[in-house]
Amino acid sequence: MNRPRSVILVLAALVLFPALSVAQDHPVDQPADQIAASADEPAQPEGDSGGGHKRILGIIPNYRTSPPLTNYVPLTAGQKFRMASQDAVDPGTFALAGLFAVEAQLTEETPSFGHGAPAFARYFAAATADFMIGDFMTEAVYPALLRQDPRYFRKGSGNAWGRLGYAMRQIVWTHADSGHMQFNVSEVAGNATAVAIGNAYYPDNRTLSSNVSKLGIQLAVDTVSNILKEFSPDLDRLFSRTRASKPHS
Repeated sequence: MNRPRSVILVLAALVLFPALSVAQDHPVDQPADQIAASADEPAQPEGDSGGGHKRILGIIPNYRTSPPLTNYVPLTAGQKFRMASQDAVDPGTFALAGLFAVEAQLTEETPSFGHGAPAFARYFAAATADFMIGDFMTEAVYPALLRQDPRYFRKGSGNAWGRLGYAMRQIVWTHADSGHMQFNVSEVAGNATAVAIGNAYYPDNRTLSSNVSKLGIQLAVDTVSNILKEFSPDLDRLFSRTRASKPHS
């Protein structure tokens, strides 16, 4: 984890620019009936993916995305832990861990892991541990202790660049259970704790600078995840349009 994750960066590049283009053409991505429903009903307390899919692009877990903040209902501590558990054991988490393990092995990120199949097993186990520990620290442990909401609340309306900035801001500025906004200690401290724990199974580069770099990468990965969650309805619309435009055989 001592260099940028090309997997997530390439994934973001492949989907973000088309999504921004679609969002510019259609600045409001919520159907009118969904907006009306959200005005009458409280936000679902257990991150229902905002009425969308449980995985973005069929891979990235999407359990903690919620509709806009209408009739806000905070999560209980138990709900936060259940949400983290859903993310941690989702098949998409293991698929992402596999992609990250391949990238790390190709770049020989941790030389002491060796080479070949045994090395891949170590990289995969380490990447899986990274995701699981990060999920529980940022979505359950710290949010429960600090009474912060770990969900991503989709803006879903306005121009694309405004939504992009909104998605990025939620990494450092989040909702408290009280409904007020505050610094996202759960995200920063949670990932910092996960990085510190990772020193136990990453034998190389246990220096302060390496750990700071790892924390930066984790925050960048979560930022990309927020962006994908914000624009996932636009991606659905883009792919639906693409399928509809194909001639039927």
